[in-house]
Amino acid sequence: MELYFLRHGVAAETAPDGTDASRALTKEGIAKMKSAARGLRKLGLKLDALLSSPLTRAHETAAIVGRELGLEPQLSDALAPGCDLPRLLALLGEHRAAERVMLVGHEPDLSGLVATLSGGRVLMRKGGLARVDAEVLEAGAGTLVWLLPPRAMREAD
Repeated sequence: MELYFLRHGVAAETAPDGTDASRALTKEGIAKMKSAARGLRKLGLKLDALLSSPLTRAHETAAIVGRELGLEPQLSDALAPGCDLPRLLALLGEHRAAERVMLVGHEPDLSGLVATLSGGRVLMRKGGLARVDAEVLEAGAGTLVWLLPPRAMREAD
């Protein structure tokens, strides 16, 4: 299975209602993510499933990528902040038939999941994308294939 871990784009520091869950992408965050998504399309990225945290900034990020790649994001509470390996494995178990899955979520969860699966250390920037290939979904069994900073995807646009 190819797993693509996408950290949400640049979001507002605070939301009008004061909750973390409703923090939206900034205008800059939207523009950068649209450019990155176009870059992913031009690079030929194909997905079988696009799964997102339900928090506004992650869902908006997934929607931008989904529009560009022709895939409807599916929201999952498992990808909300606090996502760990057992939650991720349970979620992926619901998508066994998928070979290429993008997961849109938050820090420090995504870096931690990539590190756990690949046995390395990772730090993901906002809008960054990591690919981990894993034949067996367990700690240390995956391979970190690449880690792209947001700029690399935008430059492909």
